[in-house]
Amino acid sequence: MSLSCYLLLFPIFLSLPSSSAAPPPPHRFLKRIPHSLCLQNASQEYIELTHPLPSDHLTPSCSSQILHHNFGDTIGRPPVSVSYSSPSDCPPPWSHVLLEMRASCKGEQYDRIVGVWLAGAEILRTSTAEPTEIGVFWKVRKDVTRYAFLLQRSNLTLTVMLENVITDVLTGVYEVNLTLMYYQSSSVRVLSSSVPDHSKLSRKLGQDYRTVDFVNKESNLGFESEEFTNSRRNSLNLYETPADLIVPISNVREEGFWFRIDSESGVRSKGIQIPTNTRKAVLEVYVSFHGNDEFWYSNPPDSYIRMNNLTTGRGHGAYREVFVTIDGSFVGSVVPFPIIFTGGINPLFWEPVVSIGAFNVPSYDFDLTPFLGILLNGKKKTHLFGLGVADSIPFWLLDANLHLWLDHGSSAVQAEAVLTHTSPLSIQRSSRFEKLDGSFKIEATRKSRYLGWVKSTFGNFTTTVLQHFKFKNSIRFDRNGTYKFVEQKVKAKTEVRVESETGGLISRSRVKRKYPLIMITSTVAGLESDAYLMVTNVSHALREKASHGDLSSSLYNSQDSQGWMIVKDHSVLSGSANTNQSFVSEDEFGCYSRIVSATDGSLILDNTSFTCLSSY
Repeated sequence: MSLSCYLLLFPIFLSLPSSSAAPPPPHRFLKRIPHSLCLQNASQEYIELTHPLPSDHLTPSCSSQILHHNFGDTIGRPPVSVSYSSPSDCPPPWSHVLLEMRASCKGEQYDRIVGVWLAGAEILRTSTAEPTEIGVFWKVRKDVTRYAFLLQRSNLTLTVMLENVITDVLTGVYEVNLTLMYYQSSSVRVLSSSVPDHSKLSRKLGQDYRTVDFVNKESNLGFESEEFTNSRRNSLNLYETPADLIVPISNVREEGFWFRIDSESGVRSKGIQIPTNTRKAVLEVYVSFHGNDEFWYSNPPDSYIRMNNLTTGRGHGAYREVFVTIDGSFVGSVVPFPIIFTGGINPLFWEPVVSIGAFNVPSYDFDLTPFLGILLNGKKKTHLFGLGVADSIPFWLLDANLHLWLDHGSSAVQAEAVLTHTSPLSIQRSSRFEKLDGSFKIEATRKSRYLGWVKSTFGNFTTTVLQHFKFKNSIRFDRNGTYKFVEQKVKAKTEVRVESETGGLISRSRVKRKYPLIMITSTVAGLESDAYLMVTNVSHALREKASHGDLSSSLYNSQDSQGWMIVKDHSVLSGSANTNQSFVSEDEFGCYSRIVSATDGSLILDNTSFTCLSSY
């Protein structure tokens, strides 16, 4: 929908007193701007800024459309399932496997959360764009090579969950196509950083490449052998080679494979028997937040809601921490990135550029190798892996995949957990308010250190995992509660170090992340008793620096949005907004940046460059 679809009511609303009683903003809205007010006359593509994938400019060896489905009135129904088998026309080894989701919708509809699972293991979590009467379409592309253990098998079930509601008002049906693309090439072309400065491009990426050999042809799956990987250390993540086994930690299919978590005490767990020859373990956790916790970072404490006799359920303060347990013992945690879905805060912000992570919801990795001494000590055959969210209220959707690397040269490894230390959460809260005005602050920090060794035919290696995060959140209400200012800062550091039996350093990976957020909303009562004007501002970012041996990478992804809208109940009747975004990344293959600006639903600036910019 074009943001040119607006009514010139803004001056009339601003003339009203700021103290006028206005309904508390629900933060999640439905666009209901009449088509007669829109300038767009064709279906519009929505985009999320991401880094180009290595396989983007290769022709796949083969591809397979694995699902085409229209998700209409699906609420309360089982997810859609189809059969999956590895392609016979281009069997493994593969250098890369890409999952592409193409979707479209027109009419009126809320944004919806989507999950895709293969044999119960989640391989994609995403959300939809909010449609318009004219229609919108978009695509999500994700490298799913890490799931090779599953992708090479046959007679599996692929499942998609998208709960949608159809009524006289909510008419939008989501049409979804899923395609898997397989690449057998032993090399992948990557965009070169040596292109000249004048080669800034528009939305179509450039044609200058370097060729980098990623594949050891001797590997059964088409990936580097472990010996080759150890010598080159050319990866900055925990999946240098795909795992030998993937075990889902998920729910039953009839409800969608994700666990629904409604409170901190609602830890969901699954018993797993770990193979005795496991030499490495990584837990991949998928997370999204909904309902009264969709905007958890802006929730006031329960005392504020109770003392002011408010009816909203969005409370319990603004601190949330996703945690993992083994047999009830804490083994890691993360403060999740605050994703804003396309109906959130001001849906006009996200036309046609959606917020960071809305289309490709991130997962979070926990290296559990130091705990193999506990998992393989023989005292218990089955261990409970648990997922929970501290301070949560309804509702969160979580599940996980346990990636296991095996020692094929031995039936059992030796392992010992030497140190599993997690400091208690240090958290301080302050609250000062009088009636609807006041301020609330939270500061929290946690440090963890885990150490354990595993002796296999590869050698005796000690893995140390260090985690540390700092959390700050501030919320302020003014003008009789009609002005709300939210500021949140999260800093997280993770280090994984592997040493030999003699203490020699084999590898060291470090990742530092910062994700600041500022959200401002101001409401003013309208001419009608049930309508109001909302002026909104959002600024959020993801900054990441990583290193692995001599290699390093950096990412700076920042969005700034300003706008206003006329709201009645949960419906946006008119408004105007603009969003500016900068995406800058640099790694061993070169540099990439994309700068976009959207105003009133139109992309007015879109510049792409492969020239390294100055440090941010």
